[in-house]
Amino acid sequence: MRESIECAESGLYTGPAYRLIREDAEHPVILVCEHADRFIPAALNDLGLDETAAQEHIAWDLGALALAEQLSETLGATLLAANYSRLLIDLNRPLHVPDSIPSQSEIYQIPGNQSLDEATREYRQQCLFHPFHDRLRALIDQRLADNRTVRVVGIHSFTPVFYGQPRALEAGVLFGEAKDYAQRIVDGLSRHSLRVAGNQPYKINPSTDMTVPVHGDARGLDSVLIEVRNDLLRSPTAVQAWSAYLAPLL
Repeated sequence: MRESIECAESGLYTGPAYRLIREDAEHPVILVCEHADRFIPAALNDLGLDETAAQEHIAWDLGALALAEQLSETLGATLLAANYSRLLIDLNRPLHVPDSIPSQSEIYQIPGNQSLDEATREYRQQCLFHPFHDRLRALIDQRLADNRTVRVVGIHSFTPVFYGQPRALEAGVLFGEAKDYAQRIVDGLSRHSLRVAGNQPYKINPSTDMTVPVHGDARGLDSVLIEVRNDLLRSPTAVQAWSAYLAPLL
C-alpha cells in the first residue's frame, strides 16, 4: 500500500483507475487501452480547456475503447482499459518524460497541468498510473507462472489530420522487438486492401513509450500497439469491421 499524499487534488480520484474485462480469459492476448476515456473530475474544470478541446484526440483515443471491447468479445480475451483522461497522466508514457503529464498537447495549451507541484504529480501517479500498470504486470505474472503464452496488444487511434497535414494511412502496427508478430498483422491487414504500415504513424521508443517496451519487449513477450485512424471508427458497423480484420491476426 503506497503512502497517502496530501495535495490540492486529494480525494478527486474516487473511481477505479481502470476497468478489467474477462480477467480469467483463456486467450493468450491481453488487450490494453491506455487512452480509453476522456473523463476528468468535474472539480478540475476540464483542466482549463474549452468543451471542444476537452473532447478532442488530445484527451483520449476516439473509437479505441469500442474497438478494444469488440476485440475482447470476439476473441474472448482480457481487456484492461483506463477510466481517466490521458491529460491527467498518460499511461503509455514513462513517468520521467515531459508529456507524462502534458502542459501542451499538439496545438492546445493545458492550463490545469501547468506549474503543477510535485505532490500533485505524485498523487496522480499513485491514483492513476501505478494501479493500472501494477494490474497489467500482475495479469502477466500470473499467466507466465501458469506456463501460458502471453501476447500484449495495445489498442489506439490516431487523427486523420495532424498539424494541418492529412494522413492517408488507415492503420499502423507499432513494434519494438516483436517484428515477426507485427509483420503478420501488417500482411494480414494489407490483404484487405487497407493502407497499413509498420511503425507508422509513430514508432515505439523505449525512452518514451511504456506498454510495449516495459510489459512486452522487456519480458520477451510478443507485443504490439495497433493504431487505427479514428475517422474509421465512428460507427458500430465500422468498429465491427476492424475487429473482424484484426481478430484472426492477433
